[in-house]
Amino acid sequence: MNASSLLSMFAKTISSLILAASLAACSAPDEPSQADETAALYNTTLTNKELMALIIEPASDILWDSGGWVLDASGYEELYPTTDAGWAYVRAQAAIVVEAGNMLALPGRAEDNDAWMIYSQGLSDAALRAMDAAAAQDEEEFFQAGAQLYSVCSACHQAYNPDIVNRFVESD
Repeated sequence: MNASSLLSMFAKTISSLILAASLAACSAPDEPSQADETAALYNTTLTNKELMALIIEPASDILWDSGGWVLDASGYEELYPTTDAGWAYVRAQAAIVVEAGNMLALPGRAEDNDAWMIYSQGLSDAALRAMDAAAAQDEEEFFQAGAQLYSVCSACHQAYNPDIVNRFVESD
């Protein structure tokens, strides 16, 4: 090989490298990871335990404490709201639970894309039922919505946090 051929081959190699580098610089950047996108879109600072303790449990307790009746030595007492304001209040608590179901399904917070998502949707569905019942001031439907909510919560806790269910079982 003569010097002219070597110089020509070297020039072609350098040109190819420059072209490849130019094309690489013009290509789209790497896609951000789902975790990066989640952090940019949603603030999921609260853990699932905190979400349960600070948002879901207090709102759900208000729903359960506002539906049904108590019969004890003191007599019979209905727990349903008795005013429009009372029904509006429990409806607002149900709305909190609806959105909490959505929060549980957020990327970065969902435990999996299987049963967790079904339970999260079930939580929202039961709370929507409670909202509708509260808007209609329908005591029986409100009670049934509370039962549905309890069933979803119990099933999810059994699957993902059995210790919370077992803490209520008396030891022998």
